[in-house]
Amino acid sequence: MGVPRTSPRGDRLLAIYLNDHLAGATLGARRARYLAEADIDASLGSSVSGLAADIADDRAELMSIMRTLGIPLRRYKTGVAVAAELAGRLKPNGRVLQRSPLSTLEELELLKLGIEGKASGWRSLRSVAERDGRLSVEQIDHLTQRAEDQARRVEELRRRVAAETFAA
Repeated sequence: MGVPRTSPRGDRLLAIYLNDHLAGATLGARRARYLAEADIDASLGSSVSGLAADIADDRAELMSIMRTLGIPLRRYKTGVAVAAELAGRLKPNGRVLQRSPLSTLEELELLKLGIEGKASGWRSLRSVAERDGRLSVEQIDHLTQRAEDQARRVEELRRRVAAETFAA
């Protein structure tokens, strides 16, 4: 495996980077769960429910990696992510009293962007795993592949919802 550790500066930057990704993972997990529970058609809700579980698992994997590396969790960053996710629910998308079809489409687009960011984060972390024996390159590769699969699944759902939304 490699020599454990990076430079102190690298460790500090990695801690910031992973805490930023943890905040994004927190927002993504909450948003996916909210979308899965929203008043949408059953097949879409079922698909998103599976994604929400996967995204929550990925968040837990990230926290485990951070603990392995001795990186403290910065709760204030995840708190800001929770507040941002809650604020995002206030956007009416042209309707005040009921859910707009645009809401589902836009939430799927946001979810895909978040998943693509997560995949990039795993790819970046792979370079650390190649040098640091505390991390498994195979685990990081698995997480990267899982994120790429999630992005593909969300894109399929997004295309379907876009077609249905704009055909109505």
